[in-house]
Amino acid sequence: MRRAGLTADLVTRAAADLADEVGLDAVTVSAVARHFGVKDASLYSHVRGLADLRARVALLAAGEFADLLGPAVAGRSGRDALVAFADAYRDYARAHPGRYAAMQRPVDLPVGPAAVTGAGGARRGIELIYGMLRGYGLGEPDATDAVRLLRSTLHGFVDLERRGGFNDPRDVESSWRRAVAAMHLLLSCWREALSEENSSSETC
Repeated sequence: MRRAGLTADLVTRAAADLADEVGLDAVTVSAVARHFGVKDASLYSHVRGLADLRARVALLAAGEFADLLGPAVAGRSGRDALVAFADAYRDYARAHPGRYAAMQRPVDLPVGPAAVTGAGGARRGIELIYGMLRGYGLGEPDATDAVRLLRSTLHGFVDLERRGGFNDPRDVESSWRRAVAAMHLLLSCWREALSEENSSSETC
């Protein structure tokens, strides 16, 4: 029986908030049920289990992330768009570590309207990334390679930062700015630097 007042959306948001507070791996159906003061069985009317719950958290996060990225890069191009994108990426990862962690895992789409809504948010995020890279004149397969490199670089930095992996006295903020500037330089010179015909060390 469904408990009055509980919905799949409320359960998902509670799980997402819990993930940000205690870490994604600590999120269980039982932990979320305790949050609402109900038995586990009450939640199984709204989610199919832990995998479904975490998938819903990931899709919720993807939608929120796209909502943040859209205004950040709107009307910008080139370096300005890249800086805005990178800063929004880092801000979201730092403010919502549990949600962010959920986004990094493969997702089995939940059944029903949540699947459509969540997938739409994830799709918007991907479209925003590719749209930003169009400002660098990248077509395929370069655009996909650049997306993978960009995501790997930004994820690696924010993950190490979150885990306290930067122990050198060098200011982390300065390193972040230089990392983004280096990405801009590479993206600007992508075709020249990585052309199969260009085997020298020349840059654009």
